[in-house]
Amino acid sequence: MKKIALLFLVTILSLNLSAQKLYDETANGEKQLTEALEKAKKEGKHVLIQMGGNWCKWCLRFNEFLTKDNELNKTMNDNYVVLHLNYDKKDLAMLERLEHPERFGFPVIIILDENGKRLHTQNSYYLEEGEGYHKKKVLSCLKDWTPKAIKGIKE
Repeated sequence: MKKIALLFLVTILSLNLSAQKLYDETANGEKQLTEALEKAKKEGKHVLIQMGGNWCKWCLRFNEFLTKDNELNKTMNDNYVVLHLNYDKKDLAMLERLEHPERFGFPVIIILDENGKRLHTQNSYYLEEGEGYHKKKVLSCLKDWTPKAIKGIKE
């Protein structure tokens, strides 16, 4: 009986964890972006968009890599408002606004300034190492596009 109860508990926990989604497939991307830009302007940050989907194992892996490493997470949150934007091929206006980042595969990283000007689009393939990501490359990418870096201020 204990084994059955334990199996039931593990199954429920697994279902609960898989139900948590990184990308909101029902959200209005334009509204999400507007809110992220407003927040970035108030906080003096840039916007880091990670475009992809819950179907993309590399998207989920990249987010986990960024958030579990203290240095990467701090650099990201100190300098960027982060937006996980669900890729929707029917949202042509958003794709055009971001200059069709989907051409690089997923996840694709788009850096915008606080006014919405695209500063950089990063093909995440070049940040990979084996079955994960290369910390030095990811950290360099994050640091290269901070508000201070764009203004030429050394950190």
